[in-house]
Amino acid sequence: MRKPIRHVMHSSALVGALSLGLSGATTAHATPNLDYAALGDSYSAGSGVLPVDPANLLCLRSTANYPHLIAARTGAHLKDVTCGGAQTKHFSEAQYPGVAPQLDAVTADTDLVTLTIGGNDNNTFINAVTACGSAGLLSGGKGSPCKDKHGTSFDDRIEANTYPAVKAALQRLHAKAPGARVAVLGYPWITPATAEPGCFAKLPIASGDVPYLRGIQAHLNAVVQRAAEETGSTYVDFSQVSDGHDACKAGGTRWIEPLLFGTSVVPVHPNALGERRMAEHAMDVLGLG
Repeated sequence: MRKPIRHVMHSSALVGALSLGLSGATTAHATPNLDYAALGDSYSAGSGVLPVDPANLLCLRSTANYPHLIAARTGAHLKDVTCGGAQTKHFSEAQYPGVAPQLDAVTADTDLVTLTIGGNDNNTFINAVTACGSAGLLSGGKGSPCKDKHGTSFDDRIEANTYPAVKAALQRLHAKAPGARVAVLGYPWITPATAEPGCFAKLPIASGDVPYLRGIQAHLNAVVQRAAEETGSTYVDFSQVSDGHDACKAGGTRWIEPLLFGTSVVPVHPNALGERRMAEHAMDVLGLG
């Protein structure tokens, strides 16, 4: 049976929220006894954000990722099985020896599930960023060599493979926890809408390929949103709130670290600020804060 979310202020939740730097701390809502399972890939795991969870170094999971921040803010009981590099198939099968399928963390008593997933299917993120970065360096930042070479291939695989895989994974999740609220987070913007002066040194994407790469990410988010809506999940949209916080921006403004000259050992991923903002926005959408 799903536990009701009780809107009760606790002083410990307020102190925790202030220490974590989450906005709106004066209206924090604690949800005692909320069973919360966090699933997903490196954007959920907070890969590259310190401190690293020593429980599983292979997954490069941070104890300052957005699931931990949400749990600290709400007082929820968290089971975090997020893992860097996870694909939708790892909901149902082991990603590494000794690492259980992520859906094993979900039971009929689970109240809340959050996740990001889909970006690693077809190696979409790594292949697109690597291909466009390599092409950008060879072209000296001019033209659209990545788009010229790859055309719609990334988009075709997202539509044909990623969308049905995400939908099927969400269906399996709901079957295991029919009373849970499932929140699927979109991916915050990696690139700006168009090329910006000075960005090439940090994100070596040719000027004509910057909107191309952003379009691929927009398509990925769109199919994740479609799968979420078709399975009765809540989609947490970052298309507006993350605009202006891409990897081209200065430290303290960007949520995503650049490919070069960043501050994280895992480039093109959320930094600590990005994980905090993901927690904040997810809580706003879910009515948890």
